[in-house]
Amino acid sequence: MRDVPPQRTGAGAAGDQRCAAIGILHTIFFHRTLTLVRPKDVDCDLFEITYVQCGLAELEKEVDEKINQFIAWAEKHPNRKSQVCLSFFDEKNKHPGWFSSKTERVYWEQWFINLHVTSPKGQGKSRGSKAPANTKGQALEETSSRRDALSLLIQEVLFQIINYANEKKDHIPPISDRIFNHEILVPR
Repeated sequence: MRDVPPQRTGAGAAGDQRCAAIGILHTIFFHRTLTLVRPKDVDCDLFEITYVQCGLAELEKEVDEKINQFIAWAEKHPNRKSQVCLSFFDEKNKHPGWFSSKTERVYWEQWFINLHVTSPKGQGKSRGSKAPANTKGQALEETSSRRDALSLLIQEVLFQIINYANEKKDHIPPISDRIFNHEILVPR
């Protein structure tokens, strides 16, 4: 099991949440996929970060769907900490018999991605009020500095994932001709 350090996505923007979570998940998948793939560099302009996807349309679709579910949950539960769990597993036959064959999942690696999505300051206040120009400028500057800090944090997390994935390989099952069985759990 591996905990990814908490990510605090501020400014409440769905793009911030999306870019951070997708980049983290795809980085893990890329470093745990031992089958032949066509790597695809993806630029996250929001944070000036580039990460690699496996280039598998099915996987990209699954990650997008799960992150959309997470974003929908985060919008309904502002300012709450949450966790996305990416698990890799093997399926083993459990007590095979003549008339039944039950399988069980044997998890060999789990990644817990802790996220804390925060709402922008002042959200929920009346939007009709006119703030002085310098206050709006300060808010933009604050959002920009928060985004810069988040960018550095995401870069650090991606490097931690890469280092861990490259160092810890002994527990990975023999290479298969497909992507490993996996599941992505998001809050509901």
